[in-house]
Amino acid sequence: MTVIITLDVMLARRKMKSKDLATAIGITEANLSKLKSGHVKGVKLETLDRICAVLDCKPGDLLDYEPDK
Repeated sequence: MTVIITLDVMLARRKMKSKDLATAIGITEANLSKLKSGHVKGVKLETLDRICAVLDCKPGDLLDYEPDK
């Protein structure tokens, strides 16, 4: 199973820079970059909540799923 993080798509739709989102949700740009690239093993629900609040979206707008082939 592969979970794909589509945060970069939502940032583009909202015309927001990663730096601005990181500042707004209180994490470092480096950690946000890792999240965007999928190089994390998990995401705190608190962080996901803050991202959704700032970007005015739902968690499903940020995550996608591809089953193994």
